Amino acid sequence: MEQETHKSFFERFVHSQVFGSIVLIIAAVTAVVWANSPWSELYHAISHLEIGVIFAGNTYQMGLAHWVKDGLMTIFFFVVGLEIKREVLLGELSSVRKATLPVLAAVGGSVTPALIYYFFNPSGPAMSGWGIPMATDIAFALGILALLGKRVPTGLKIFLTALAIVDDLIAVLVIAIFYTAHINIKSLMLAGFFLFLFYMAVKSKSKRPFLYLFPAIGVWACFMVSGIHATIAGVIIALLIPVKSRIDPSEFLQQIKQSIDALMKSGPLTRGSLTYNKQQWQLVEEIYLAADDMIPPGIFLEKHLHPVQALFILPLFALFAAGVTINAQTLASFPGPLSLGIIVGLILGKQVGITLFSWLAIVTGIADLPKGVRWLHVWGVSVLAGIGFTMSIFISELGLGSQALIDEAKISIFIASFVAGVMGYIVLRKTLPREGAAD
Repeated sequence: MEQETHKSFFERFVHSQVFGSIVLIIAAVTAVVWANSPWSELYHAISHLEIGVIFAGNTYQMGLAHWVKDGLMTIFFFVVGLEIKREVLLGELSSVRKATLPVLAAVGGSVTPALIYYFFNPSGPAMSGWGIPMATDIAFALGILALLGKRVPTGLKIFLTALAIVDDLIAVLVIAIFYTAHINIKSLMLAGFFLFLFYMAVKSKSKRPFLYLFPAIGVWACFMVSGIHATIAGVIIALLIPVKSRIDPSEFLQQIKQSIDALMKSGPLTRGSLTYNKQQWQLVEEIYLAADDMIPPGIFLEKHLHPVQALFILPLFALFAAGVTINAQTLASFPGPLSLGIIVGLILGKQVGITLFSWLAIVTGIADLPKGVRWLHVWGVSVLAGIGFTMSIFISELGLGSQALIDEAKISIFIASFVAGVMGYIVLRKTLPREGAAD
């Protein structure tokens, strides 16, 4: 327990991603097996189970799978937004020098796969899926890296994490800009009003959850009908939440000292004295409120929502999104331009893009390799970045028009992610030092 207490936030973050990747694999395998079993009709019946609410005489309902993808996944994107803001303000993206390498690597690792996909699909119904091979699944990538234990330099873990977070940011922008069919201006204006209410609640440091929850749901509902995917609302809301303490540490210590001194003089302090001593109650409450203001809201939410999205939301998404029926009809055009674009884009495009753009950043002198990291390690990470599972599946459902294309895309994502994971593990296992990496 003591060892867990002294773990850094980064270590806890990596651990949660690693454990979440195991649950994600189980959910994905379960979905594929279930969708191809004698009980496949039950799988599809549950996916399309209509759930809704009645409000002002109108009925609003969606299938269960739709609620997961447009509802619960908003929380996943909310956590992504918190991660992005934390890294930009406090982490590996907080200075130009620190951010240059992972940012350029992520740009190369996104643009190159998209260009490769476009090479295979310059026209036709599959052309719109160019965003599919751009994504990297941070949970799976860190999960594979964790199998190598202490041999992995800390700098390499940080590089991969920062790279994947920038990759997520690029994917969010791609979804918001390029996978939006139409825009309802009135809905966006109403969403702006709810965002303003949320911002005012944050500025007022309100302790009432309703003042945050009500406008947050309002923003999500407005995005649902605005034409922009509802999950983007989660990212925007996250960017309004502070990731630094609300009060200065010196002010906090002074408040605590004053309250404790007054509490010591307030009379005998027992487990029951607060029930009748109003002064003691007020002083303890002052200490509690000061400590609450000292805890960064964004870090608090990220810490407590990570297990929720890693162990519940993402596995549910995988369960309903990964259930591809594999038969002669599904494989009729496989491999075709769509599947080749995704597989080559993820496996080869990620390697070329990340390694080349990282090399350009280093040789031009605008960035440095992390301590203990060699070029072969960067290459190994670029291979792992070809694991595009979660976000790639998500984009395939947004970007492709027919179920047949979506199924082919998902099978291609499974193949590419598996190959990238195995290849990345082998490369890093061969190139990392046998003993603990020097930090």
